Amino acid sequence: MRYQLKGHYYNGQFHASEGSQSLKKYSPANLQDLLWETSYDPKVCEEIAESANSGFHTWKRMSLEERKVCLVKFQEEVKKREDDIAIAIALEVGKPLWEAKTEAAALANKVSVTINHSLPRVKNKNYPEIMPNIEGHILYKPLGACFVIGPFNFPCHLANGQIISALLMGNSIIFKPSEKTLYSSQLMFECLANSGFPKGVVNFVIGGGDVAQALITHPKIKGIFFTGSKNVGLKIKEATVHSLDKLVALELGGKNSSIIHEDAPLEHALSELIKACFLTSGQRCTSTGTILVHQKIYQEFAEKFKSLSQRIIVDHPIEFEQMPFMGPVIDEHAGKLYHDYVKNMEQQGATSILPFEKVSTKFEGYYYTPAIHEISSFDPGKHSFVLDEVFAPHCTLIPYNDLEEAVQIANSTEYGLAGALFTNNAAHYKYCCQELDVGIFNWNRSTVGANAKLPFGGVKSSGNFRPAGVSMIDSTVHALASLETKDTSSSLDEIPGLR
Repeated sequence: MRYQLKGHYYNGQFHASEGSQSLKKYSPANLQDLLWETSYDPKVCEEIAESANSGFHTWKRMSLEERKVCLVKFQEEVKKREDDIAIAIALEVGKPLWEAKTEAAALANKVSVTINHSLPRVKNKNYPEIMPNIEGHILYKPLGACFVIGPFNFPCHLANGQIISALLMGNSIIFKPSEKTLYSSQLMFECLANSGFPKGVVNFVIGGGDVAQALITHPKIKGIFFTGSKNVGLKIKEATVHSLDKLVALELGGKNSSIIHEDAPLEHALSELIKACFLTSGQRCTSTGTILVHQKIYQEFAEKFKSLSQRIIVDHPIEFEQMPFMGPVIDEHAGKLYHDYVKNMEQQGATSILPFEKVSTKFEGYYYTPAIHEISSFDPGKHSFVLDEVFAPHCTLIPYNDLEEAVQIANSTEYGLAGALFTNNAAHYKYCCQELDVGIFNWNRSTVGANAKLPFGGVKSSGNFRPAGVSMIDSTVHALASLETKDTSSSLDEIPGLR
């Protein structure tokens, strides 16, 4: 076994994880490489919730400057562990090491971005003369103990942004990583544990959906931050529907379209689309799943995109023969879903341009080629697969005649996360910004890859209007309104209607 898990972390120390439930992880890049195994008992959630609640009451009373000291220490610690974290991400997720290093390097930078760009959004405000002789105040207060549920595809980066925002504003946190990526998440959490936070402020829990359910419904959990699938997001909403004292922020899936207009910078678009569709083996919520191409340039684009996709190297993320662009998908289940999705769409009339195939490498793993299909004329009643998210290296090409038609196709899915337009016409960009139902829209840039200084989230089934990114901090506080009277000379004689 390559790695050792330390267990849960609460009350300021690690505790061995024991119980009847078991978890085991083999690398998706090498099924002979046992990374770790552990067991757990959901009953530990009670102690962890108590730890977080106790830590919150200590942490909320500390000044902002004191909280910054701990976060800057975390920043220093995570920089020291970047290489270890990157290797763990590569082996657990299957990301090529070069891509995993990008995620690991982003962790430290997130502290600076949150302090410098997020914090001003929730700065306390004073209004000296909001009324005659009365001063007004808006004070931003922490929620309490917050539960952060991380995804497998960015096991450290996405949870990190939620954790830092919550801690900076005085909340305590419980971090439950995906059960598929426990070790890389543990490495990041160890950096928090070594950063001087008071006992109970930072907590870590191992487990599956049963652990998540126990903490989501726990009365002392006040904030729930989830990144993952729409179906799990709905379950969280259902579990908390009667709890009015819980704030729930959801970052969910996407079925994202990129529009290639007739005046698009074609070579640039091809370069961006290869990343949009196939980075992380298509396992990004912002991956482009549908490419809408103007009829006039459709054939040229399709041929060039197919040729470029065939050049993609798929291999082990670290022990490769050639530097890979893609590694494996996360597990056997993901591979089966990919296979079934392709089979279903071909039954519904899609034509294969680049077939779905299993890839043979030096190691046995869940390696698959990118696959491309096309539809000559889109019918939402007939081609339902175009509307569904598939977490795999796949895209569908659809020709269109005018921009209005492209926007209509892009909006036909229930999701509303990301979109992109490739054109040299600013008016087309403005039109799409107004008409597309998405939370992220890029001009001549891929749908994947966001900037931490901007919001990150979607509409419709892609979220619940509480985006992450720079605006994550908004979901970690509530606003207290206060009126302060300067003149205390009021008399009962001034009140009408008294005897």
